[in-house]
Order: sequence, then C-alpha cells, then structure tokens
Amino acid sequence: MRVSNVTVRRRIFLALVIGMILYTALITRLGYIQIVQGQWLLDQANDLWKRDIPFEAKRGRILDRNGEVLVENISVPSVLAIPAQIQDPRETAKKLAVILGESEEKIYEAITKRQMINRVPGGRKISAEKARQIQQLNLPGIEVAEDTKRYYPYGNLAAHVLGFTGIDNQGLTGLERVYHDFLQGTPGYVSFPADAGGRSMPGQPEKYIPPIDGMDMYLTIDKTIQSFLERELDQAMISYQPDDVLAIAMDPKTGEILGMSSRPTFDPSRYQEYPDEVYNRNLPIWKTYEPGSTFKIVTLAAALNEGVVRLNESFHDPGYINVAGVRLHCWKRSGHGHETMLEVVENSCNPGFVTMGQRLGKERLFDYIHKFGFGQKTGIDLIGEARGLLFDLKRFGPVELGTTSFGQGVAVTPIQQMAAVAAAINGGKLFKPYIAKEWRSSITQEVVGRVKPTLVRQVITPETSEQVRYALESVVARGTGRNAFIDGYRVGGKTGTAQKVRGGRYVQGEYIVSFIGFAPADDPQILVYVAVDNPKATAFGGLIAAPIVRNILESTLAYLEVPRRSNQIEREYRYGDKKYVEVPDLRGLSMREITASYYTMPLDVTGYGSYVIKQSPEPGSKVEEGSKIRVFLGDKTVE
Repeated sequence: MRVSNVTVRRRIFLALVIGMILYTALITRLGYIQIVQGQWLLDQANDLWKRDIPFEAKRGRILDRNGEVLVENISVPSVLAIPAQIQDPRETAKKLAVILGESEEKIYEAITKRQMINRVPGGRKISAEKARQIQQLNLPGIEVAEDTKRYYPYGNLAAHVLGFTGIDNQGLTGLERVYHDFLQGTPGYVSFPADAGGRSMPGQPEKYIPPIDGMDMYLTIDKTIQSFLERELDQAMISYQPDDVLAIAMDPKTGEILGMSSRPTFDPSRYQEYPDEVYNRNLPIWKTYEPGSTFKIVTLAAALNEGVVRLNESFHDPGYINVAGVRLHCWKRSGHGHETMLEVVENSCNPGFVTMGQRLGKERLFDYIHKFGFGQKTGIDLIGEARGLLFDLKRFGPVELGTTSFGQGVAVTPIQQMAAVAAAINGGKLFKPYIAKEWRSSITQEVVGRVKPTLVRQVITPETSEQVRYALESVVARGTGRNAFIDGYRVGGKTGTAQKVRGGRYVQGEYIVSFIGFAPADDPQILVYVAVDNPKATAFGGLIAAPIVRNILESTLAYLEVPRRSNQIEREYRYGDKKYVEVPDLRGLSMREITASYYTMPLDVTGYGSYVIKQSPEPGSKVEEGSKIRVFLGDKTVE
C-alpha cells in the first residue's frame, strides 16, 4: 500500500515531537539531578567515602575553693586496630589475647570489622607494661595510642562527693555525674575520604575539627577542712568500731559545703573493687534516721520565735511528763528538778521540750518543721538525696506532738539538719546547700559561670536566732555538750542520742549518737555535724560525737585564722571533765628560776644553755591540765 507524502510528513513530525518531548524530559531530569539534587547526592557520596578518626576532649578538672586540684586527667595507653593494614588477623588476635587477657574470638571479630579504625577489646586504658609488650610485637595494623583517665591525687578524699567516671570518661556517680555535661567537653575528629577497603584516597583533602576541652569546676569544698573531717572519721572508726560514721562542715551564712565525708569509703580510681552499696550511698545526704536531741534546736527556735517560752522562766522536771495517758521520760530518770528553760536546753530535758511543743500546738510546730526544710529535699547538687519522713498531721496526736518535740518519731537526713540549724543560728535564713561554686575555661581560666547562695526563706527573726545561739553556747559551756568546749572560741552546739529503728521497731542497745556544733557563737563561721552509727562504746552523743566535732572545729578555726574571743561563757566543770590551764611565759627564765617558782607543769627540755629562748605552746595558750610544755634552752635571754 502506497503511503502518501502527507502521511510520511505527519509521521516524521510526530516522531520529532515525541523525540523533543523525551529530550526535554531527559534534560529536565538531568537538570533536576544536577541542580536540585546535586548537593544531596554529593553529600550521600561523601558519607560513603568519608572516614572519621575521633579525638576525645579532655575532661575538665575538679578543684577545691582555693584551686587545689582534687581530680585531674593523666595519660594512659589504649590499643587501636586499623583493619585494612592487618596482614594476619587470626595470628594478631591470638597474640593480643595473651597480653590483654581477653577472648581471642572477641578480638578477632573487632579487628576484622570493615571500619577505618576500631578499638581492641580489653585494650582501653591499659598499663604501661602491657603497652610496652604490644609495641614489641610490632603487629601491622595495631597501634598504641594516647588516652586519658581520671586521677585522684588525694586517694579517697571526698570520694562520695567527687564520684567517678566509667571507661569512656562518662560520669557515673557524685559530681562527676551531676555535672557531666559541663566537664566532658566536645570531641573532635579528623575526616578524610577512603575507598571500600578503608584506605585513604590520595589527593583528597582532610578536615580537622579540634576537640573542645571540658570546663574546670571549682567547689565550695576546702581541701584542708575536708582533710580534718577525714582524719577524725578514720580515728572514730578505729576507736568506736561503728557501723558507719559521717561528717559535714558548712558555712552557715551561705549554705556552702566546706567538707563532707563518711565511712565506709572507697578509692574512686578502683571503685570496681568495692560493693556498690559503699560507693552509691553518700550517707550525709542519703541516710535517714531519727535525729534525737539535735532536733530540739528546731523546737527551741520555734517556741522562742512564737513567744511561748522564755529562757529565764522556771520549769520543774520530775523525770517524766504524762501525755494522753502515756509517760514520756527524760533521759535522766530521776529528773532535773527545778530548772529554768535555759537549763532545760543545757540539760536536754525531754519533758521541758514536750512542754514547748504543747505550747506551740501541732499546727504551729509542723509549720516550723516544714519551714526549716524537713520532709523535703534540700536540693543540694548531688544525686541520691533522701526526703526524710514526718508524721501525717491528720494522724498526729498529743503523744506524737510530744515525741516530735524532742526528735523521736521523725526521720531526717544529716544535710537537712545542717541546713535547718544553719538557719537557726545565722539570723534565721534558710539557705540551699551547694557544692559546685564556679566553672572556668580550662584554657584561659576565665570564669564562665558562678553559683551564688540561694536564700529559700526567712524562718525566724534575727533576735530569736541570737537567743538560740546563746542557749546553744550555754549547752557547750554548762550542759551536755561540754566535751565540745574550746577555750576562747565560744562554741555552741547540741548533742543527740537516738535509738535505732529497724523494721518499724526500736533496736535494743543500738544507737546513733551525734553532735552539731558551730563557732564562734557570736558570729558563726563554721557549722559541723557528726553522727556515729552504733558505736561499740558508751552511747551518748556528748561523750563520743562532741569531742570529734571539737577537734574539727579547733583545727578549722585555727586554719581560718579566726581570732579567739575573751567574752565567752565560762565552762562549768564536772567530775571527769578535762580541765584547761593557761600556759605561762617561761621565756628568759633560767631552769633554776622556773624550779624556784614552784612551776608544776611537766617540761620537755631541748638544747643547751642557761635560759629558755623559746617554748611551745606559746604563752597564753590554753592546754589540758598536765600537758607537757616544750622549752628550748640557749645562752641568749629573751628581751
């Protein structure tokens, strides 16, 4: 059949149109891919080619308030594998397994992964000796690189507060965990293109992103004061063999924690060797127990602030008080007889404090208990803080009111007691306790963040607080806290002895004894709390905990160069109390003159000569009666 020219032309035209449509579609598609999807496709290709070698940032240091380093980093070796360069994976895995003590199959699996660089199992942060052995093998594709780990220059000092990090330098406990984001920094890396075998592609540019080191963190902790706490707790564990013991030191005017410690403790660099209940329980914030008589400070402050009691008013204590048919006893079963309310505080007389509670009433007493921060977390910047336990006000009867007034039937934490007593003695201000003070750039040391004291509320008036300080100073000078007395430093404080509760019942013969003390009483610079759980000795806070607090206070006040006061309340001595005498000035005297003056203190004589040229302790110091005075002899007299 003959096709006409018109038909041919139509077919050619149709073919041309279809071809142009296809060509246009192809050009459009190519343009879309090239222009619209070009960068996306290039990024996808780069992701397939790109290999990154990470560089860890150095973790920020942790320092005390004076710049003493408490935690820093040290270099340690780690083993890396470059699979593309390993010639005999099976033999390599076998040799590494012997040195690293790791499974041969596990190492083989890691070093044969199709990645640019892999970590070798068991090769993280190894000893220098293992690193040397691996280097001597000279295995192709196996490199020993520099890594870092945390170093604690003072061992277990403040271990529970500082915490520790894991194998990847991630914070696991303590401040290391709370402030991990500040301390960890930002990792860097080297990025370069590589082929499918992981080999670097020649002629292609590399990109280096440097790591940003973590910030240095300065604490409110004072390393020297912390060491005083640690020293006394170690001695307490030896002397009394308790289940545990804890101590806190605080600046009562700001809420800054100057020291915090407990026993049993651990070494953060070897935390794996200790039971988790040891390193996971920071007792000063975690432990909850009946406080005993230290809680009476709250009752006293509330009663004085409400005007329901006066320190000079009279009270009679027969040794008990009847409340709703229940007899609540004083610790002194025969009673204290006639006494003033100040003497009620000095003697820690339970019936007197029950009377204070009754005058307040349950609503007002509970209101002050809450205002002082009990029944709620203080918000201190540590993990694991407990809330404590209070009676339900709806089920709070006359007996519960009485027992709560002297610290029985409620459960509190040590840090709650510290915050509350600080408020009672600092002018009435409740502060939030805290430990992290400021952050600085690890490179420039420029301050990039600072924490200021946080005032929670005004609980009592400054005038009431002054009365509380006076009463508590009287407790130390004349009452149950006499073993915390320090001549010239005006110490105030309160003892606590509480029977332990287990399974909802009191445990016969087991007690938590405590003492909370501060100085100077007219201008408190430091507040210290010590609690000893189940000491294998006489169970009274005044006999066990008070001397420990005394030692901490005396060392701290001397370290802080706090001047002594001359207007303190005179100590009342009782049978068995240690007496203190003033050291005379022996300088310039001959031994004959000293003997002729009937001087009776024992001497430790050092040197040769006719006259005393130096002595220790210094003249005017107060020492225990019978203490030995060291004198140094020479030929030159003191002018």
